[in-house]
This record gives sequence, structure tokens and C-alpha cells, in this order.
Amino acid sequence: MDKNIKEPVKKPWIWVVMGLLVLFNAPWYLPKGSAEPFIFGFPYWAVITIILSLALCGYISWLMFSQWDIVEDVEEESEEERRSGP
Repeated sequence: MDKNIKEPVKKPWIWVVMGLLVLFNAPWYLPKGSAEPFIFGFPYWAVITIILSLALCGYISWLMFSQWDIVEDVEEESEEERRSGP
């Protein structure tokens, strides 16, 4: 089996960053009932939510391209070898 296979599930920093992005995506930490100032016609909390949503999408995309090593062919070969037996 190839030693270059990455298993990002075991990297805690990935989950910490993802958890923080999801946690701060909902504006629970802002003052209740605040809508001003407006940025391009949107309340500032909506702009914060949009920016953090885009950051979460970008982070997940970056993770998929750089941290995960998709090895379907290797996994399928191993599964077939296991099924065929000795």
C-alpha cells in the first residue's frame, strides 16, 4: 500500500478550524436587534455571514484538494485481493 495516503480525519486542527467557521457563521455573538451599519444595502451581520460562508466553502475546497488523497483504485485493489483470498 502507498505511504503517501493522507488521513486528515486524524488531524485535529482541521476540525478546530471547521468548527470555528461554523460556530461564528451564525451571528449569535452580535448584539440582539442590531442591523446598522448597512453595507451595500445589507445589515453588517448578513455581510459577516456571507463572508464566513464563503470562507467555509473555500476552506473545505482547499482541504479536498490539498489534504485528502483520494485512493479509490488502491482501496478497490485491496478489497479485491481480500475477497479473492490466498
